[in-house]
Amino acid sequence: MTLKGKEQKYFFNTYKRLEIEISKGDGCYLFTRDGRKILDMFAGLAVNVLGYNHPKINSSIKEQLEKYIHVSNYFLQEPQINLAEKILKMSGFSKIFFCNSGTEATESAIKLIRKYFNSKHKTELISFTGAFHGRTTGALALTAKKKYKQQFEPLIQGVKILEFNSVEQLEKNVNENTAAIFIECVQGEGGVNIATQEFVETIKHLSKKHECLIIADEIQSGVGRTGKLHAYEHYDFSPDIVLLAKGIGGGLPLGAMLGSEKVKDVFVNGEHGSTFGGNPVSCAAGLVVFNEIENGLMENVIEQSRNLKMKLLKIKSEYSSKIKDVRIKGLMAGIELFENGETLVNQMLEENVLVNCTNENVIRLLPPLNISCAEIEIFVEKFRKVFKN
Repeated sequence: MTLKGKEQKYFFNTYKRLEIEISKGDGCYLFTRDGRKILDMFAGLAVNVLGYNHPKINSSIKEQLEKYIHVSNYFLQEPQINLAEKILKMSGFSKIFFCNSGTEATESAIKLIRKYFNSKHKTELISFTGAFHGRTTGALALTAKKKYKQQFEPLIQGVKILEFNSVEQLEKNVNENTAAIFIECVQGEGGVNIATQEFVETIKHLSKKHECLIIADEIQSGVGRTGKLHAYEHYDFSPDIVLLAKGIGGGLPLGAMLGSEKVKDVFVNGEHGSTFGGNPVSCAAGLVVFNEIENGLMENVIEQSRNLKMKLLKIKSEYSSKIKDVRIKGLMAGIELFENGETLVNQMLEENVLVNCTNENVIRLLPPLNISCAEIEIFVEKFRKVFKN
């Protein structure tokens, strides 16, 4: 039986798998069992921020697994503490909670918000169209698309979904009942939609006026992806809570919730936890990621972002009847088409380049942050070829 046949036999039908079988990865490339070399402009959905088979990550993993893989969170663990210290120092936050995924980070924030406002009976949560915060029931309630959640209702109550970048809707809906506003300053799943300065300034103003919390979801846009450590830093404000995952484990499962001084003492022993959260092997790999960011990785993000943006805008001008818009922040890019993007994804895969389509017609690029000029050029050449054909 083929791998595909076994997958269909044994697994719940939750993933639309690509018709390729991976044998290994190296740098920005994936290698298949049938001998293909594929340029990965998606990086495991923004997870493999240093690409595949990175020597420093591999070394840190091997070193830690020879010590211990898991000992439970009843024990002090040096890899956890080292990574926590690094992240908090670089981000300026007060406390951290480690979990396993972005969804778990979102759920952690919901619990913290509920307790923070418990005596004040402020319960309303606000999210936005285009938002994606996860697939568990709490996170799903904050996620905008009906197709993700309508079959799983009832979800948690008291959530308002407002129009992204609408100052008018913010002013009408944020009030004394609002407990928290969840914001992705650069929406990934929604199509790489970038918040306006006015929109963010309004959130800041209303959060102070009505004493509600701001939660920055940096699960996809954080860890240097946009040319700053977190995307919200482009807007000169500091949220109360930050959600991290994807890239922070260097390819291994890891999530985190960061808390400001305001919320640092909300939880007490036993009120929240995770069996596997902050796995020491994941934390050892994560420390390599943040060391690389600190040692100049984001300079490459900024340089290659300019390079990629210039080339994408040129292609847009050449094929303006096919490309509606190009949106890019760091190495997080969305190319909005006038038609469904699945055909283009398949055509690019035939050219041995992996891209992703989100929101039906947006080609999303999330390459490794250490991608080179030469690899950007390969992508651009193949992208132009597909449009030309």
